[in-house]
Amino acid sequence: MSLLNTVLLQADGLAKGLGAVGAGIAALAAGVGIGQIGKGAVEAISRQPEAAGDIRSNMVLTAAFVEGVAFLGVIAGILAVVL
Repeated sequence: MSLLNTVLLQADGLAKGLGAVGAGIAALAAGVGIGQIGKGAVEAISRQPEAAGDIRSNMVLTAAFVEGVAFLGVIAGILAVVL
């Protein structure tokens, strides 16, 4: 039983470490995604300035969706560390 307990303890530590890594990756990916959204919006506004209001509102809505998914990933990672 000692070997089994050792393996389970190592697996628990690995899960916590990977949970922290997953939370970090989720946060970084959200930053990259929102950067790409902003880049695309600026390019679209520069090509068609009269549609700036519509482009800006769509950009904000899409960024909010990306943030929601990022928060879900960060919460899942933190729960993996805590539990």
